[in-house]
Amino acid sequence: MAKKNLSLYLISVSLFMLVLPVSCITYQCHNGALSLSWGLIGKWFLFWSVGVRLFTAGLKQTIQPEFTAREIFHFRSSESFVVIRELGFANISIGLIGILSLFNAQWATPAAIAGGLYFGLAGIMHIFKRPDSRNEILAMISDLFIFLLMICYLIFTL
Repeated sequence: MAKKNLSLYLISVSLFMLVLPVSCITYQCHNGALSLSWGLIGKWFLFWSVGVRLFTAGLKQTIQPEFTAREIFHFRSSESFVVIRELGFANISIGLIGILSLFNAQWATPAAIAGGLYFGLAGIMHIFKRPDSRNEILAMISDLFIFLLMICYLIFTL
């Protein structure tokens, strides 16, 4: 069962953190609609990596907290489920801002700040905790990647 969850987790992280944003960027560049810029990069990474990833992670944490508790944090007790659900509510909230930034460009900066800060703090926590599972290592790498991407987006667009 853990291998199935790892595979689904790896697929979802890969899609939201790389495949879907890069596909959208490539599509818009090749159609001649836009040239490659930090604005375009930020637009699609905000939507997919901050928005959709956090929103769907939040839904999963709210509906099925045991996955995050057991597979990411290695909690064995169901007592942690209340906290995991609250984490899910926060992820849904930040994710929604990221999703809405696609439709209202004025929301992009707040979404990049909130999402970037969230991913940065989570990534740093993973470093200090010293990840001991493949899921944790993947979470750490993807968190730090989006953190750095959001920093670059903010630096080059503000």
